[in-house]
Amino acid sequence: MFKHLRELLIGSPLPTKMLKGERLDKVRALAALSPDALSSITYANQEIYLGLIVAGTAALNLSIPIALAITALLVILTLSYSQTIEAYPSGGGSYTVASENLGKLPGLVAASALLIDYVLTAAVSLTAGVAAIASAFPALWQHRTGVALVLLAIITLANMRGLREAGTLVAIPVYLFVGSYLLMLGYGLIRALIEGPAALADSTAIAAETIQPVTLFLILHTFSSGCTALTGVEAISNGVTVFKPPETRNARQTMIIMAVLMGVLLLASIGLTQHFGIVTHSEETILSALARHILGSGVLYFFIQITTLLILVVAANTSYIDFPRVASLIAQDRYLPRQLSSLGDRLVFSNGILLLAGSVAILIIIFGGDSHALIPLFAVGVFMAFTLSQAGMVFHWMRLRGPQWHLKAFVNGLGAVTTGITFLVVVVSKFAEGAWIIAVLVPILVFIFYKIREHYEEIGPQLSLSNATFPPRVLPPPRVVVPVSGLHKGTVAAMQFACSISKDVTALYIELDPDATAKMRESWEKWGEGLPLVVIASPYRSILGPLLQYLDQTDADHADGQAAILVLPEFIPATWWENLLHNQTAWMIKFAVLYQRRWHGRGRVVVDVPFYLET
Repeated sequence: MFKHLRELLIGSPLPTKMLKGERLDKVRALAALSPDALSSITYANQEIYLGLIVAGTAALNLSIPIALAITALLVILTLSYSQTIEAYPSGGGSYTVASENLGKLPGLVAASALLIDYVLTAAVSLTAGVAAIASAFPALWQHRTGVALVLLAIITLANMRGLREAGTLVAIPVYLFVGSYLLMLGYGLIRALIEGPAALADSTAIAAETIQPVTLFLILHTFSSGCTALTGVEAISNGVTVFKPPETRNARQTMIIMAVLMGVLLLASIGLTQHFGIVTHSEETILSALARHILGSGVLYFFIQITTLLILVVAANTSYIDFPRVASLIAQDRYLPRQLSSLGDRLVFSNGILLLAGSVAILIIIFGGDSHALIPLFAVGVFMAFTLSQAGMVFHWMRLRGPQWHLKAFVNGLGAVTTGITFLVVVVSKFAEGAWIIAVLVPILVFIFYKIREHYEEIGPQLSLSNATFPPRVLPPPRVVVPVSGLHKGTVAAMQFACSISKDVTALYIELDPDATAKMRESWEKWGEGLPLVVIASPYRSILGPLLQYLDQTDADHADGQAAILVLPEFIPATWWENLLHNQTAWMIKFAVLYQRRWHGRGRVVVDVPFYLET
């Protein structure tokens, strides 16, 4: 049943030979890797608005200069990451670049920042999407957490089905969003030319109640919030390997298209918001208010809000593409559990997808589905990774040199300086609002990375055969103990198997009820295969304690250098739910014996003899 349900949800397994067929062309790659970047205008605009409105509507005049500064930073990042794609066509992004050029510690810092960024990207995108649709349907505002979790489950299943299906699924919402917003903004521009600017004074009635002075800190705080518009810029450089050949050229062209769309959407939406003097209330986003002003409250407005929801939902898909891939690279270097480096049967990193989904769900629940509460955590990891990556690229060009290496190093150096300054601005301005959490979490993750690597390095020599010697050793015939709780067909089958591998077989019965013991002895005379039956009283009704004590004692009495083999009879019900009707004694015994370290690290052999029941 589980197999059929699993195949219904995520599909049947795919052969490894289909892996190359799972590559994406530019159209589907733009849809798969750019939703985070393209949709970031929805919450970046909101954060710029919320950052300035506390100083009154007059402060909203600063929104355009802030948007221009963010756009300039976008141009620098696009040029820088285009060079990263050229230098590192295998992908990996900030982690690979920082590790190879700055050292392992900066690489792990970048890795932790990337992983945190991807988790936050998915959480912010989903919660911002719910906020967008709740602006159109206010009844949903109190149920944001539940709606976000449902959407998280849907996008997780889509990605578990495989890269091709996820890329196809997100293509429609992405292009609907881009097309509808460009048309809306174009229509808004025509209206702006005809109607002229609206005076901000006309909107002061619904401005913030408490007016704060316009200070440098306020401007920097708003700029750092608006820099969330740049999240996702590095996604294409991390996922070069998902492109069809020629991977490098396709990835660079896709990144340029993405950056142009981002810049147009950001500047046009903020420019029109400022031009029309748009303000809003606590239960409506600024983009919703802009769409309502341009299109009215009819069908077109609701269509815009639905496409906004869809793009923000699939924006989480960027994390689902890149988080598992980066985690796989880290796991291959043995800084994360090796399970994260393995492809699942649908040719995706299933374990990484599930780890991401679980982390995002926790964040959504903790922060109550509020994207504004998550934003202060967001930009710290992003710009930390940006800075380390661009600094690493400078050392890369200095080491390799080659044609025009001075120019390439200058471009990446400019990227490192600008993102480094932005990182400091974000940390300082957002520290008290939650940025300190990332500042604490990154060192913790790096420490965990090193502990995992230390574990793998410790077990390596213990398992290696390179210098191993195995002197000849003659073992005595094995001794076998068969625990029995009663006599049935499964017990008899286990005893017959035990007799086939040893002449020294003992049945062990733990007495919980003396009356039951008498009946057991009677049955043993008939069905016990002539084997000795040892009965041990257990006054505290424990099974494991007396069993383990008996095994240790009999091993000590024989003193032959080996542990007795344990043969366990176990009947298997026909359906999964019938397991709930039986105790799991055999499972508990196996678990206890497995972790009972004996005989200089050599454990006791446990043989499970299953007896399958019919429906």
